[in-house]
Amino acid sequence: MAKDTTNVDIESVQDNLIAPIDLPAETSNDPSDQRLHDLGYKSEFRRDMSLFGVLGISFCAIGILTGMSSAFQTGLFSGGPLGLFWGWNICSLFMLLIALSLAEICSAYPTMGGLYFWVCKMKPDIPMLGFCTGWIYSIAMVFTGTSGNLSVALYLASLAEVGQGRTLTRVEIAAIAWGVNIASGIINTVGTRAIGAMSTFNLWWTLGGTFVLVITLLVKAPVKNPAEFVFTDYENFTGWSNKGFVVLLGFLQAVYTLEGCETAAQVAEEAKRAEILAPIAVVGSIVGSWLIGLAYMLALLFSVQSIERIDETSYAMPIAQLYYDAAGPRLTLMCLTVVALAQFMAAVTAFTASSRLFYALSRDNAFPFKTRFMSLNRWQAPHWGVWLSVLTGCIISCAYIGSTIAFNAILSSAAIAVMLSYLQPILIRVFWPSSTPLERGPFDLGRYSWPINVASFLFSVFICVLFILPTAHPVNSQNMNYAIVAIGGVCVIVMICWTSWGRKHFFGPMQTRSLNVSGDETSIKDE
Repeated sequence: MAKDTTNVDIESVQDNLIAPIDLPAETSNDPSDQRLHDLGYKSEFRRDMSLFGVLGISFCAIGILTGMSSAFQTGLFSGGPLGLFWGWNICSLFMLLIALSLAEICSAYPTMGGLYFWVCKMKPDIPMLGFCTGWIYSIAMVFTGTSGNLSVALYLASLAEVGQGRTLTRVEIAAIAWGVNIASGIINTVGTRAIGAMSTFNLWWTLGGTFVLVITLLVKAPVKNPAEFVFTDYENFTGWSNKGFVVLLGFLQAVYTLEGCETAAQVAEEAKRAEILAPIAVVGSIVGSWLIGLAYMLALLFSVQSIERIDETSYAMPIAQLYYDAAGPRLTLMCLTVVALAQFMAAVTAFTASSRLFYALSRDNAFPFKTRFMSLNRWQAPHWGVWLSVLTGCIISCAYIGSTIAFNAILSSAAIAVMLSYLQPILIRVFWPSSTPLERGPFDLGRYSWPINVASFLFSVFICVLFILPTAHPVNSQNMNYAIVAIGGVCVIVMICWTSWGRKHFFGPMQTRSLNVSGDETSIKDE
């Protein structure tokens, strides 16, 4: 009898947490605050971000200069210029479709939970789906920030090698990555206004930096490659004999570079007119990155002097060899500095996203230590989430000292985890469109919504499979793609967390607003 009573109580609590609460009209004149209140959340952040700030967040997260520079050799060795050029345009088109799908949902639910909240809202009868999406995406953002900060360290190592002729050890590179992680934490601790200003600056830095790099490469390169080489030359350093498969492997460079457009949703509660600006930023960041990345890629392909030298380079970042061959040592230092600073700002925004995700998950009882992770400092920053991200990043950076293979596997799983997170809300829109009707926002795809979601779903599944396939042949312990092991480990950890903790505490998005007896708004506090 006692068992039955407990079940009834749990179901009652679940209904109260998930079911919408009828609340009177708000006194706030801000439409974004009103929409947030309609979704059941109290406004906790100042709305200091403008369009350029929100757009800059997504541009920072995508990091077009950094992603293209860091992963350029991946496409160059898997398909060559042929795969790079056509892969970039094909993947950009499909990533734009994914951005349109996500922007439509973001406009309806402009909250910092982003992908996690959207899944919970559209499929409230399966709370485990939302819980797993939130945790996997949070881990992906921490891993992405960690990867970005290590890349900053590798760019600094390349600068030391080009400028001083000194090769840094793994321990020194890991130590620099620690420092960069801590610097990212400090900037995020200062709060929304600092992040918004940095994101706006990064937007212009990316545009100006791309212009400088393109002009430098095209003017200084001693030999300009013909158009035939840029658009049709095929290269294969993978060992695989199937030309189509090799070119497809080159697609990973484009997808890796273009991930991050959804980061604008993580600051939706800190943006003015978030239901309009956030979806514009999601889509606009992909369109802008497509065009900027294309210009930068063409400059790289027209100015590359020797693919073999890039393959054999001793520099920490292979792109440094391309700069060195095309522009000489002094201008190489300038090029690396431009990209390194852009990389640092991109890594900072990854921790911005992860800390906001920890806040959103804690707000809904999907993350432990709720009171701490929901606390804001005097700069309106969720500092507990920020420093958890920093601590995790420092721990993972230590793996680089022992094994670059293990470290790369951990970070490769981040790219897969992001695509898996994209997949969840799109999957719901494809397979349960009628049972989970979307509350339409200002950004609405109309009758094109379902076909765009279908195309986005198919491409996301295809990329997730492609990410775990072996990239070299014959496969051995040194070149095996361990990403499947890493992402499998992430999924196991998330399922253990759900089984041991989540299913007992998480039942879906919670209301953080209530009315007291006098009719004044108050916050629902955790017991």
